[in-house]
Amino acid sequence: MKGMGFDAYRLSISWPRILPSGKLRGGINPKGIQHYNNLINELLANGIQPYVTLFHWDLPQTLADEYGGFLSDRVMDDYRDFVDICFKEFGDRVKHWITINEPYTYCDGGYATGILAPGRCSAWQKSNCTGGESGTEPYIVAHNLLLAHAAAVKLYKQKYQASQKGVIGITLVTSWFEPYSNSVKDRNAAERALDFQLGWFLDPLTYGDYPHSMHSLVGNRLPKFSKEQSAMLKGSFDFMGMNYYTSNYARDAPQLSSSHPSYTTDYRVNLTTERNGVSIGPQAGSSWLFVYPKGIWKLMLHIKNKYGNHREREGTNIKGYFAWSFLDSFEWNSGYTVRFGINYIDYLNGLKRYPKYSASWFKSFLKKK
Repeated sequence: MKGMGFDAYRLSISWPRILPSGKLRGGINPKGIQHYNNLINELLANGIQPYVTLFHWDLPQTLADEYGGFLSDRVMDDYRDFVDICFKEFGDRVKHWITINEPYTYCDGGYATGILAPGRCSAWQKSNCTGGESGTEPYIVAHNLLLAHAAAVKLYKQKYQASQKGVIGITLVTSWFEPYSNSVKDRNAAERALDFQLGWFLDPLTYGDYPHSMHSLVGNRLPKFSKEQSAMLKGSFDFMGMNYYTSNYARDAPQLSSSHPSYTTDYRVNLTTERNGVSIGPQAGSSWLFVYPKGIWKLMLHIKNKYGNHREREGTNIKGYFAWSFLDSFEWNSGYTVRFGINYIDYLNGLKRYPKYSASWFKSFLKKK
């Protein structure tokens, strides 16, 4: 990393590595604390600032067994205890905290489609899920994730920020959506798709409530914030991380209103990567991933215009970049079958590392910043 010119590195702290039982009363694992101390200290010794994520989907199994994890608001107290330990143990050196990584992916993959842990979805989907209800659970989990985020931010600002002089935010994810046609219906469909991916989280964080389109289409299945919760959520970030991978065409799909209730059909949009037989961009190494650089630029302008990032007369107020990822990783439900690293790992030959062209490009890009 030092040789590539990195001055920052994103890492996640594993909740069960710090609290094996998930709860403070179950005891803190000193080896877990030491592991992260060693990593943080080594990064700083090499001039690299740690950007630390506090929840990257590794919920302690004990909490899933006891009360369903983020399906229950009981998770708030246990999450607050966990992040309190992290702020106390590492906050003298960590100056950039991220409460949650990609809450959308956790809710959609874990509770709507069931392709990610904990693998929950409705029985009618016949997807070998472990139980669940795709029309309600994604919204409940998202609601509790947002409130857990706000609780962590409130704790940090009240107890630690003045002395530790750090900042705290959250990392969201969304695709960009191009209308399938120039029709009003398809343009509205693209806006709804953004509401249901990005606005699902960024609207509460900015305005204190979910987008109007979600209230209209989800109805009473969408949880409600109290006035106090709304106030706590509104503006609860010092910075915003935004992950962008790809873009899709969005086509109005009113017929989905007659489907079984599910997050995936509630916004009544068909998403596709092709229009008139032509892909939106070149396909990358994964079946869902298409290269569409214009999408990230349009996304940044959308955020600037809708959510008030107006500090620059032209362009957007971007503080830095991270590439996913530094090394090939164990990719959730895909294991080692896909690669995202800008450095290739030879799994069959002593785990040797080989910089790819993307690593050279990123190194050159960082020199120009």
